[in-house]
Amino acid sequence: MKKFWIKKAMMFLLILIAAMVVFGFVVMGLWNAILPAVIGVKTISFVQALGILLLSKILFGGFGGGRWRGSSAWKQKMKQRWDGMSPAEKEQFKSEWKNRCGHRWGSYSEEKETNQNTVQ
Repeated sequence: MKKFWIKKAMMFLLILIAAMVVFGFVVMGLWNAILPAVIGVKTISFVQALGILLLSKILFGGFGGGRWRGSSAWKQKMKQRWDGMSPAEKEQFKSEWKNRCGHRWGSYSEEKETNQNTVQ
């Protein structure tokens, strides 16, 4: 059983290294083919391309902390909580978020609610 997990770990490590090499060469090739001619920057090496990949992951991708955003389970949980609120609790919730996020937060939801009441 122990050999099985060691083989799995080695395979994962091999795939990870192969992916880093491939993505590094892709970034380096695209950078060197496009950017020097378009905006006049210098060409980069493979190691610099790996650094750019790491920097972009830090700046734009994070390291796995934002996976809950946009998940359907989270949205459904929030919808259930909203549906379970009384009208007074909904108004209190809206006013609290208006205070936190500014006046423009509630404008869309209020317009939508007003339009729904008009149609009915």
